[in-house]
This record gives sequence, structure tokens and C-alpha cells, in this order.
Amino acid sequence: MEEKPNKQNLLQLDVLRYLYYKEALSINELSKLTGKSLPLVTSVINNLKEASIIVSNHLAPSTGGRRALEYQLNKASERYIIAVAVDQLVTRIVAFNLANEPILQPEERTIDLTKGMIALDQLIDFISSYLCNPILPVMGVIGIGIAMPGFVNAEKGMNRTYFGNQHIAQYIKSKLDYDVFIDNDSSTIALAELNFGAAKGMEDVMVVNVGWGIGLGMIVNGKLFRGHNGYAGEFSHIPLADSNNLCSCGKRGCLEVDASLLVLTQKAQCEMKNGFASKMTEMLSDDGALSSEAMLDAANMGDQLAINQLSKAGFLIGKGIATLIHIMNPQGVVISGRGAIASKILMAPIQQAVNEFSIPMLAEQCVILPSELNKDAELLGAATLVMERTQKFF
Repeated sequence: MEEKPNKQNLLQLDVLRYLYYKEALSINELSKLTGKSLPLVTSVINNLKEASIIVSNHLAPSTGGRRALEYQLNKASERYIIAVAVDQLVTRIVAFNLANEPILQPEERTIDLTKGMIALDQLIDFISSYLCNPILPVMGVIGIGIAMPGFVNAEKGMNRTYFGNQHIAQYIKSKLDYDVFIDNDSSTIALAELNFGAAKGMEDVMVVNVGWGIGLGMIVNGKLFRGHNGYAGEFSHIPLADSNNLCSCGKRGCLEVDASLLVLTQKAQCEMKNGFASKMTEMLSDDGALSSEAMLDAANMGDQLAINQLSKAGFLIGKGIATLIHIMNPQGVVISGRGAIASKILMAPIQQAVNEFSIPMLAEQCVILPSELNKDAELLGAATLVMERTQKFF
């Protein structure tokens, strides 16, 4: 039976999490955030300093009296988080130190999630091979965070879309012998934007994940909103598409069938086969496939075909956002995920649709922002899973 952390350990974990998100804090600030007494927090700080997990940073700004010392996580402490970002076709992995700085170069591998348990074993093999890098002291790995698409039950470690009732977090842990935490990719992206990105400081914000699908992470009262069964945010299946194409969910007319990067790349390839001149013809892989990054890069370079495809998708996404604004009345909407690489193309049609379909009084109070994290948001969110849920930092 797994031993539960005592009150002292729980306070240590709270302090570590606040420092992870806030970067540098004084003992007085930590006391207010944790609701614990100054002597108790001081004791925890001293223990963490002795263990070289935190270091004193610099003197905090003066408020009139003696300036207080600030503390931050020690990024040289040889404690690491393995962050894994899974999408339908490509999986990326990176090891972060406690300052969310990569200590190894990110790697990626093609893994087709639709292959079920075969894909899961390929994922385990990918993570295992990454952990074998001699630069990475495996004893310092705190845990593995995995962000993936689908109906994910984060508490049970299940992904019902791709792996049915299999408890995949426990299965991966049994193979790798590290704590494993999984969550829906759009939820983790929302957490990354809330803590490190464009949504930082917001209480009510919708984070749209533009990727192979179209996802949504919902921040309500400063916290991730999951809904009754944990599946809130299925933005891509709102019936907003211009076509009547069949969606992967079995319904017709879903936003995803006309606005996802997977569909946009397919449409672009079809146009090029029909003779549409495009820079993307030079970006095809050896097997003739077009990657989403190639299309996004082409759009940023002014390619007309890529811009046309993204502009049409942006307008549809904007219609969906208008619906969200009416229902949720958020203070902000962040356009994140892989698609945010081409945010300068997407933002104009998104804003146009919001202006056209939203009640002005609501739309004027909602700022729409591009993510600066873009595709790295999923990796940061995966790392956040570990910091949020681990009980074994030491």
C-alpha cells in the first residue's frame, strides 16, 4: 500500500509548486499563499535549502522596511520532469529541469494512436530510449507527464478514445518504473497558458488548441474546468462546418472536419495535385505527405494556398469562439497549440468572425490573444501535470 505524505511533506509540496509557478517568493509571501505560519514555512524553507532543492535568489523589492530574501527552485538540483506531447500522428518528448529549461534536445517520433495497444507499446519504447541518454540521471526523474488527445480520465489514467478501459498510466508505470500522469492535450495546454503564457493572471479564459483537431481548455475562476465527467471542452464537435463531411466522432458538420490542421493539409495537397502553384510542393516529405508545420511555415512566408486554407479555418473557429463568448462570458480567449505558429494569419479572420457573430457588449469585454508558446504549450502542460500531482518529489 502506497504511503500517504504527512502534513510536513504536503506543505513542502505546496511550497515547491508555488515556487514553480511564481519563480521567486519570500517566506512572507509563501506564508500567505499556503495559509501556514511564518515559523512553519521557515522550517520548510530551511529543509528544502539543506536538500539543495531551493536557493535564495535576491532581495525582494523594498516596501519601506528591511528587504526580504526571495527563494526559487534550484535548477541545478538534478531533479527533472519528463514531458511527453502526443498527438494523433507525432509524439514529442523532452526532459525539463525545475525552471522548465530543456536539459536534452526534444525528440519526436511518428506514432499512430489509432493502432491502440501497438501505439502504446511504441510510446513506451520511445520514452524508454529517451531515458537511456547518459546525460540524464534517471534517479533524478520526478515523474512522467503525458498530454494526449481523446476522452481522457486524468484521475484513473485512462484514454477511452484510443485505449478503451485500459488504465494506461498504470500500464506505462509498470513498464518504466516511474510515476506517470496523463491528461487531455487541450487541458494541459490551458494549464500551460494559465501558468506561463498568454492567460497568466486571468481568472476566466478559454484556450483554443488548434492542432490536428480543434480542442478547448476552459479556465473558470482561475482553475481548469472539467465538467461533470471530466470531458468538458469538446469544441471541435460543435456543428459549424461549411461542409457535411463525416467527422471521426460519427456525426456530420463538426467544426473539426473543416478547420483542423489534418483536414487543412489534406485540402492543400488536393489543391496542389489539381495544379495550384504553392511553395508547399517543395516541402513534401519523401512519401509525398504534407506536414502541418510545412503548411504553417508556408503561410508565414506568404504562400497563397496556405493562407487561404488557414483563413477559412480561422473564420470558422471565430464563429465557434463567438458561441463560447455568449455562453461563458470570458475575459479572454487564447489561440494556442501547433496552429498558433501561424497566429498572424489566423487572428484576423477569427476576430472578424467574432465581430460578426458576437453581441458587441460581450465581445468588447473579451480580448483574443495569440499564444507565444504555440506547440511548446503541450510539453509545458505535460510537465505541469507532474508538478501538480506528484507526491514523491524527494
